[in-house]
Amino acid sequence: MALLDRKLRRDLFGLKSQALAVALVMACGLTMMIMTRSLILSLESTRDAYYRDHRFADVFAKLKRAPDVTATELAAIPGVAAVQSGIALSARLDLPGMLQPATGLFLSLPEYGAPVLNRLYLRRGHIPEGRGAPGQVLVGEAFAEAHGLQPGDELAAVLYGRRQTLRIAGIVLSPEFIFEAPPGAALPDNRSYGVFWMPYRELAAAANMDGAFNQVALALSPGVREEAVIAAVDRVLEPYGGRGAYGRESHTSHTRLRDEVRVLQGLSVGFPLVFLSVAAFMTNAVMRRQIALQREQIAILKAFGFANREIGLHYLKFALIIVIVGTVLGVVGGILLGHRLVEMYHLFFRFPLLEFRLARGVLLAAALVSAGAAFIGVWGAVRAAVRLPPAEAMRPEPPTSFRPAFFERVGFGRRLSATLRMALRNIERRPFRSVLTCIALALATGILVVPSAFRDGINHVLDYQWDLVQRHTVTVSLIEPGPPQALADLRQLPGVVLAEPVRGAPAELRAGNRSRRLTVVGLPARAELNRVLDARDRQLVLPPHGIVLSAKLAEVLGVRAGDTLNLRLLEGRRSRHTVRVAALAEDFAGTAAYMEIDALNRLLGEGDRITGAHLTVAAGRWDDFLRAARETSRTGGVVIKKSIREGFRKTTAASIGLIQQIYLTFATVVAAGIIYNSARIALSERQRELATLRVIGFTQGEVGAVLVGELVILTLAALPFGLLIGSGLAGGILQTVNTEFVRLPLILTPANYAFAVLVVAVASLGSAVLACRKLNQLDLVGVLKARD
Repeated sequence: MALLDRKLRRDLFGLKSQALAVALVMACGLTMMIMTRSLILSLESTRDAYYRDHRFADVFAKLKRAPDVTATELAAIPGVAAVQSGIALSARLDLPGMLQPATGLFLSLPEYGAPVLNRLYLRRGHIPEGRGAPGQVLVGEAFAEAHGLQPGDELAAVLYGRRQTLRIAGIVLSPEFIFEAPPGAALPDNRSYGVFWMPYRELAAAANMDGAFNQVALALSPGVREEAVIAAVDRVLEPYGGRGAYGRESHTSHTRLRDEVRVLQGLSVGFPLVFLSVAAFMTNAVMRRQIALQREQIAILKAFGFANREIGLHYLKFALIIVIVGTVLGVVGGILLGHRLVEMYHLFFRFPLLEFRLARGVLLAAALVSAGAAFIGVWGAVRAAVRLPPAEAMRPEPPTSFRPAFFERVGFGRRLSATLRMALRNIERRPFRSVLTCIALALATGILVVPSAFRDGINHVLDYQWDLVQRHTVTVSLIEPGPPQALADLRQLPGVVLAEPVRGAPAELRAGNRSRRLTVVGLPARAELNRVLDARDRQLVLPPHGIVLSAKLAEVLGVRAGDTLNLRLLEGRRSRHTVRVAALAEDFAGTAAYMEIDALNRLLGEGDRITGAHLTVAAGRWDDFLRAARETSRTGGVVIKKSIREGFRKTTAASIGLIQQIYLTFATVVAAGIIYNSARIALSERQRELATLRVIGFTQGEVGAVLVGELVILTLAALPFGLLIGSGLAGGILQTVNTEFVRLPLILTPANYAFAVLVVAVASLGSAVLACRKLNQLDLVGVLKARD
């Protein structure tokens, strides 16, 4: 073994705890980087293969009713490679042992052969043939798992007012429903909503649509402009009540999956950047102090003929070993946590097979990034070492100028103990090191604020969305828009205390070249059961003219309150209007547009109509209400607020919560590492002075108080800045995980700050205890030997 390599081994052994602390901080950043980049690869590669193998369509359209011959017209549009028409029908389900009404979306299977587009993946059972036994259906896996359904089980469905008993032939997956949520909902509810497929003839007979279709999917030829095809499809379907074609990028399932990938892309940069920056800072601090302590050794090495390049490489090897350890730990952590998160994704993304795929390219990138971070941190210290002339290096560092500190010169010194005065003097005499230590402690405090902000954001959304905004118990939708009498009938259901009408209408909102298609919701001007609130939690009164947009929708469209936009209704008279944005509403789930219900009905030109109602039901009459709602023939669906809230808690909140727990663990490790390194560096810098104090009669407790007092003062000074840094980090990282579907607000509570301070205090206490133990083990004679 070479001489310098033996020295390197001794140095590493002497600084093993500090080197390990830096390696752990680096490993935390690399774990997040490898985990997120590998999850992105896993999701994207699985999605693309699934789309390709099962021929996921490129363009989709819904309409009122069109004859089958219209599909031939659509196929003749230039650029269309394939057309798959069919029937979609919403029905109420009656499940054994479940009192709560459930809703099923029934889709038709081709009469002959497999679907041309959006082909199904059969998990279990068999696919019924068009001429086979009647009453057989396929059910989506998410709904089947939620209810424990198996092939051969039976359930009842009310299809267009007629109750039918259906037998499950198979359990399937579809590329069209990787993310399966009720129409217009941002979150899944697999207990009360499912997707079913049944032969075309049976579904057509139930919906009275024999020889017709009400939805269509198209595949495009390579290189074809999607916009031109969508415009042509709209022209063909307009006479048949077309509701506007849209591309894959606007498809709900695809969009939700795409947003998840975007969140991971943001996390793959944000978290590693923070952790690796801290690792670079810590490496720099350790190496600078190590080189300062080895001035004489560097001079001796140069005197014996070692070149600057060899000495520099020696210290770079020190950093390289830290990089190797950190990279190995980061790879192992990234793989383990990646597998854990893939399991979590099965909660709401349904693929035939989703496996964790390690992004091998990111391993090299991780090694290069970690090496870059370490070498950036160590380069300045190494450069100073190799440029140090041997004669000067042999000379001890000039002693610090000892004079009364500022607080002593102004008369406060006598009020302080001797140990505290010594701590304050050292802070003032080494301002650069004190500032760096404060920065390190502030970073340790700041990164602890972020995970708690995630948790508090989730809790705020739960309370805000489902308590402050939504005050109803249940939302009931009708099969078809009905007259005001329908609201009176709903009020007569058992246990109903309050009822407010709802009118939903599909529409396209356009501002310049930006557009969104969604359901415009008509509510009473002063709705009490589903309130529209602004950013200050004040209720907005819906105006008789104009529209209220959620803040996220306004951001997507690029409009503000007072601007105008174009509204194209996709049902009724399908009229176009220019409307003013009256106000912006706060919302954390999905995007929304609201109008006063009478104003919306005037634009639709269909008279006074409703599509459903928000109801408040007395707790003691809940079961009676559910039984009556199941028997109401006009009811199309029942959405229970409690179920949606639990769905959010089990899916989106669970996924974000897991990321929060991972980050919290990493943040705690990083904070402890930073504080421990700061304490050890302070000890190594002052061990000669502290040993002198012991020799001249100071007790171990008094000497320890000098060291600990300095750390306490710097920690107290760093805490306010750390909380400020943490607030900024939390806001920035939350922006990377916010999407159109779910957004977390920045909520900074006293408990959040108190937790960060508590962790820093505990880590400081533990580091101080370890430093004092190390101090008590010092060889006083060896430390005090003259180095010149």
